[in-house]
Amino acid sequence: MNASYGIFAVTAVAIATIAIGAFGLRFSRTTSDFYVASRSVSPIWNSSAIGGEYLSAASFLGVAGLVLAFGADMLWYPIGWTTGYLLLLVFVAAPLRRSGAYTIPDFAQVRLQSTAVRYTASLLVVGVGWLYLMPQFQGAGLTMRTVTGAPSWVGSVLVAVIVVINVVSGGMRSITFVQAFQYWLKLTALLIPLFFLLHAWQNDGSPSPATDNQWLFPVYNSDGQGIYRTYSVMVATFLGTMGLPHVVVRFYTNPDGRTARRTTLIVLGLLGTFYLLPTIYGVLGRMYASDLIAEGRTDAVVLELPSRMIGGTAGDLLAALLTAGAFAAFLSTSSGLTMSIAGVVGQDLVGTRFGKRFTGITALRIAAVTCILVPLTLSLTAERIAVANSVTFAFALAASTFCPLLVLGIWWRGLTAKGAITGMIGGGLCAGVAPIVTIAAQPDGWVGLLLGQPAAWSVPVGFALMIGVSMATRSNIPANVARTMVRLHTPERLDVDRRF
Repeated sequence: MNASYGIFAVTAVAIATIAIGAFGLRFSRTTSDFYVASRSVSPIWNSSAIGGEYLSAASFLGVAGLVLAFGADMLWYPIGWTTGYLLLLVFVAAPLRRSGAYTIPDFAQVRLQSTAVRYTASLLVVGVGWLYLMPQFQGAGLTMRTVTGAPSWVGSVLVAVIVVINVVSGGMRSITFVQAFQYWLKLTALLIPLFFLLHAWQNDGSPSPATDNQWLFPVYNSDGQGIYRTYSVMVATFLGTMGLPHVVVRFYTNPDGRTARRTTLIVLGLLGTFYLLPTIYGVLGRMYASDLIAEGRTDAVVLELPSRMIGGTAGDLLAALLTAGAFAAFLSTSSGLTMSIAGVVGQDLVGTRFGKRFTGITALRIAAVTCILVPLTLSLTAERIAVANSVTFAFALAASTFCPLLVLGIWWRGLTAKGAITGMIGGGLCAGVAPIVTIAAQPDGWVGLLLGQPAAWSVPVGFALMIGVSMATRSNIPANVARTMVRLHTPERLDVDRRF
């Protein structure tokens, strides 16, 4: 690919992102604007923004790379990421919006009346956010190196700088406009080149991608490890979505619970449409870019197919469009994650001894700048692993901690603060230590599999601890639990306060 085209694509996306964020700044005046866009985002805007931030490097580049390398088994990733929104629609979306909270720690405190639960949840938000941010920065570095030949750190630092500018300038207002634009850019960036690639494939005689049944069919002739891996991925992606802080925070921006449900329903359609596309890129890569498997560069298959299948100026232009979409994926997801982390840290900063020194908006801005440094440093120093696999660690951590907290907190009045803390710490340790050991030691066999895909056992641990300890501490159930539960489950058109 011509490097100048790639540089132009990245520059155009960066300028458009900053310009749209500056436009959002015109509407950001209050603390509520910065944290939750004054809870006034319509379902169409919000669903586009959710699609923008949710479709990350793992979705744009990672799915195609995994399909290229491992075949149909990897389709459980996009299926799980989409199905997660169905569970979120059924169990979480509307009650969470009715809670009136800004963040997951806010919800935990409202529901359980405990600052200890709040601070535990705050630490986990930061942990999940960092795990998810690191592969975004690494993916940006990979893209810049692939299309321009620049060192990997250039792409990582560039994304971090642009994200910080948008978050500190306009908060959630700016981020909403940016992410909505970037969803449609990513969809267009994958869709247009795909028409040309499919035409080239047809002119080439429509060759078959493989004759290997193990590549063509999910869990074909798999042993126990293959079946465990599949189900663990399903658990992580199905349940992890409802616990991702940058996803959950977007439902606080809806006006009410009904619009939160409508938003989730639209998101299901947007995600289902999008995930068809990287899968096809992975299949085409099996025929035209299989050498990337041996080179360990499967995540680059989306970016390299145009030059391999079409070539010339047309191939360079299509690759530049894909580069723009990939860079938009890094920016939109990183923006949402940074906003969710900064929102939590900023909220906890206000009200402490530092709160006398910083206002809510100032605290958010300071938090955004400081919290992005750790994942940026990790992305520059840690050994790179496949982006989709890396993101799965974040999903497993969210599924093992926040999923039990939200599901039990919304639907079971018996949850106590001690139970919630024990479950989050226990599930978090199980799911959090696993990726560290996997990256550091890279164990083989069943040990490596259990640590590399921990959700199948770490999620039950989180639920079991939360339920068991809550039942053992029934005397600590909040006194106002009945009032809180009615608030969570009563439509806004009814005046709940008059009933008590």
